[in-house]
Amino acid sequence: MTAISVQRQKPLSVKAQTVATFLAIAAAVILPQFFHWLGIVSGAGKAPGVAFSPMHLPIILVGFLAGPYAGAISGLLGPVAAHLLSGMPNSAQLPFMMVELLGYGLSAGLLRNVRLPLAVNTLLSMIAGRVLRMLACVFAFYLLGNERMLPLGIWRSVPACLPGIALQITLIPLAVYWVRNKTGSEE
Repeated sequence: MTAISVQRQKPLSVKAQTVATFLAIAAAVILPQFFHWLGIVSGAGKAPGVAFSPMHLPIILVGFLAGPYAGAISGLLGPVAAHLLSGMPNSAQLPFMMVELLGYGLSAGLLRNVRLPLAVNTLLSMIAGRVLRMLACVFAFYLLGNERMLPLGIWRSVPACLPGIALQITLIPLAVYWVRNKTGSEE
C-alpha cells in the first residue's frame, strides 16, 4: 500500500490565477447555456443541464490548475454571474449552488498537490462540494425553517447526475494532464 504524498507545484502568478478565475466564471455561465439549449433543441427540457452539471467542470478544473483561491472565488462567483446573466440558477437555489461550487473549487485547489490519481481527487472534490451543500441545506432546514431544502436532497440527486459525474471524472483529469504537459508543469 502506498502512502499519500504531496508534491508542491509551482504556484501560478496572481495575474495567471486572475485570468484563470475569469475564464472559469465565463465557462460556468456559457457551458450551462449550451446544455440548456441542447435540451430545448432535443425536446429533453432541463434534463441535459441536470444530468451533466456543466457548471461544475470549469470550477473543479480551475481549482486543480490554478489553486484553491481561484477555485473558491470562481466557485462562489460563477453561479452569481450565471444567475445575473441568465436567471439560472434561480434565486432559491443560488446560495446553495454558491456553497457547493465553492466547495468544489476550494477542495480541488487543496488537492492539486496530493499525489493520488486525478480521477480520485476529482471524486473527492465532488464529494466535498456536495457535503458543503448538504450542510448549507441542514442550516436552512433546521435553523431557518426552509422546508424546501431537504438536508439529504443533494444525495438523492446523485443518480440523475451520474452522466455528469462520469464526464467530470473522465474529462477533468485529461484536461489537467493536457495543460500540465503543454505548460511543462510537474504532475
